[in-house]
Amino acid sequence: MRRREFITLLGGATAAWPLAVSAQQPAMPVVGFVNAGSPDASLVAGFRKGLNEAGYVESQNVTVEYHWLEGQFDRLPALMADLVRRRVAVIATPAGNLASRAAEAATTTIPIVFSVGEDPVRWGLVESMARPGGNATGIHFFSVAVNAKRLGLLHELVPKAIRIAVLVNPANAEITETTLREISEAARNLGLQIQVRNASTSREIEAAFAGLLRDRADALFVGPDIFFNSHRVQLVTLAAHDRLPAAYNAREAVEAGGLMSYAADRADAHRQVGVYIGQILKGAKPADLPVLQSTKFEFVINLQTARLLGIDVPNSLQLVADELIE
Repeated sequence: MRRREFITLLGGATAAWPLAVSAQQPAMPVVGFVNAGSPDASLVAGFRKGLNEAGYVESQNVTVEYHWLEGQFDRLPALMADLVRRRVAVIATPAGNLASRAAEAATTTIPIVFSVGEDPVRWGLVESMARPGGNATGIHFFSVAVNAKRLGLLHELVPKAIRIAVLVNPANAEITETTLREISEAARNLGLQIQVRNASTSREIEAAFAGLLRDRADALFVGPDIFFNSHRVQLVTLAAHDRLPAAYNAREAVEAGGLMSYAADRADAHRQVGVYIGQILKGAKPADLPVLQSTKFEFVINLQTARLLGIDVPNSLQLVADELIE
């Protein structure tokens, strides 16, 4: 063999070594993150914090595929089928009642970590809170169960408001049914009148507000729905234009200019989802991880919005609020 040919052959073999070594490296596990809302930096930050606490850093030892559906629930079956076909390591459905059900309908083997506002036992996601029993576990963050509390706080903040419009999403039928049942009972106890408005699209939100003006609603109660969280800027803008006090299910709406919110800390729920995913990637079984319950709730008031609406926020509410936005 000539010297030049030998060097060429050796160079080619050397160049191939890194490729061979790389081919032997195990692929990073892939997490399919499915949220039916819009991209939200604070929720992603909470999720990544949980992964980090469990020893995982995105793009270093785990890959996360983010899927934000922006209220298009009809995309769920096809998306879940694709994740299952590609055999992702874990499916994460934070803040997603319908997404969690779609995931469970798609697979009985791939681990699922959810965070849901409804009772996961009643919804059939797990056998029990302590022993989930199947391939799913996660966090129950009580988005629906705090409806009565939120209505009561709105009543304290705006005691002269008697006619309360309740905005719900008929596309999320079970949450809507539960919300209206709880709000109707709470309203009776408080002596309030309820006006129900439906919206599943941006145009329907505008139409709902037009109806509020015709019916002379005194205040607005936005139901707990990820679609409304995704359209919070539109809701806040319309409420400000109509000078309508409104209570929301997410602090982000108050940060955008809404009057008040009372809800579980969604960023912390996403953090807990990240922690559980890390534990599962290390070998834990969803069936053995108890469903956690949110213990962090936030009451947030936008004082600037209150002043613009001519509302004098009582000291008693300012003292119990977790945050006052100036």
